[in-house]
Amino acid sequence: MEALISVPVVLPLLAAGLKLAIGRRLRRLQALISVLTLAAVLAVSLILLPVADREGPLVARAGGWEAPIGIALVADRLSTLMLVVSSAVTLCVMIYSLAQAYADQEDRAPLSIFHPAYLIMVAGVSDAFLSGDLFNLFVAFEMLLSGSYVLLTFGGTESRIRAGATYVVMGLASSLLFLVAIAVAYGATGTVSMAQLAERFSVLPQHVKLLVELMLLLVFVVKAAIFPMSAWLPDSYPTAPAPATALFAGLLTKVGIYSIIRLEALLFPGGPVSGLLMWAALLTMLLGVFGAVAQTDIKRMLSFTLVSHIGYMVFGVALSTVAGMAGAVFYVVHHITVQTSLFLVTGMIERRAGTTSLDRLGGLMKLAPLIAVLFFVPAMNLAGIPPMSGFLGKLALIQAGVADGRPMALTLVAGSLMTSLLTLYAVATTWSRAFWRAPPPGIRQTGTVLESEEREDGEDPASRAHGTEGITGRAIVTSVNMPLAMLGSTMALVALALSYTVMAGPLSALAERIATELLAREPYISAVLEGAR
Repeated sequence: MEALISVPVVLPLLAAGLKLAIGRRLRRLQALISVLTLAAVLAVSLILLPVADREGPLVARAGGWEAPIGIALVADRLSTLMLVVSSAVTLCVMIYSLAQAYADQEDRAPLSIFHPAYLIMVAGVSDAFLSGDLFNLFVAFEMLLSGSYVLLTFGGTESRIRAGATYVVMGLASSLLFLVAIAVAYGATGTVSMAQLAERFSVLPQHVKLLVELMLLLVFVVKAAIFPMSAWLPDSYPTAPAPATALFAGLLTKVGIYSIIRLEALLFPGGPVSGLLMWAALLTMLLGVFGAVAQTDIKRMLSFTLVSHIGYMVFGVALSTVAGMAGAVFYVVHHITVQTSLFLVTGMIERRAGTTSLDRLGGLMKLAPLIAVLFFVPAMNLAGIPPMSGFLGKLALIQAGVADGRPMALTLVAGSLMTSLLTLYAVATTWSRAFWRAPPPGIRQTGTVLESEEREDGEDPASRAHGTEGITGRAIVTSVNMPLAMLGSTMALVALALSYTVMAGPLSALAERIATELLAREPYISAVLEGAR
């Protein structure tokens, strides 16, 4: 079983190296390698989850070295659940991206770079979920960030380079701070193993613990796009290719949330920053959703709702209770799937109508009814309409906040209700304008090629929606009939999100067991340090 734990990290890296060696040749073989690799990662994750749930945390020690000398990969309930969801999402997005590239006839495009970068990012995400020490977590972040830099700027268009510059600066600044925080933690404790840190922090002076906690928390706040470090996200994500944007929205911020959960549950349980996290959660929810309401572009609206709903997860973590942590875990699983599916549907809207600007959309309910349904269902799920998983996750968090009873917890309950209502308003308005109203005179017709530099007569370039660019920045050809693989992968994610309602009982029970294990800490610490004491 230990050998399987490293598969989600090692296999994508090996596949990325193989695809770089192949280069532009054997295009179909490259596609097959990507799909089989991600399918294998999903299969391994599905094997690890029930074993970790039944037997407790599983540990793989690199090179056979015991912690804290060796690098430990730890597969507990939380990490294996995150692996299952992330691998399912990455597989669907890969199939979507392959279909988009073929549909755009990008035969000469350098996809030998795009897909290896994609696989490297997947390996980094898996490594972050499994990492058992702080420095390896830093390496995991660098892996996923290096892949995401490529995906964000792929094609070299002006909008992508401009957004990529912001993204790179934020990533490098947070990485530098992460290294400094690791150095301080090591200087204070003599280890970077998270299991040993959990033991040694308990005997350190309070001011040293607080310093390390705040430094690490700031790193993960940036990576998770939590207020006040969230302004970079709405300007960066919408410029990437549709598959990359979907993957960024679904996974990258959740790696930051996952790290915060580990930080607060394992290393600093009951720390003094819970009040600070509550304020951050409230402001993230409200400011994000106010931004979403004001948008006239679907991509930017979804980017602001992404920021807003990160606040729900921080809400659950800040409560530091089993109910709050379980609600946060449930909501993370729900949000990864729903947010990814919404961005994939947005990519199909762009392919059909040639734009995601609401000012230039309309009548898509008649022109593309299947796309209308595929957008409507996850949009209502995101807004929290009963009995969907979005409603169940929010209900769990609200109940946890009421049970907590502190004034700030009750304020967060009120803020979460307001955020949910405003989210419903934002997505309903978007759906009404894009799908229900009569189409505007200038709506794109089938087969119209959109050059990324083109703009409407008299249109202010600064107000122009992000260009309708394919994976490599080339123009998209609008089409009535979507590629079946794009439709199928999107429908699979919409169905997966709906299945969380059907499986709400078992999934909620698993989330509660995860929260109990996280807050108990001892199972994780004992599994990692077994034989090292």
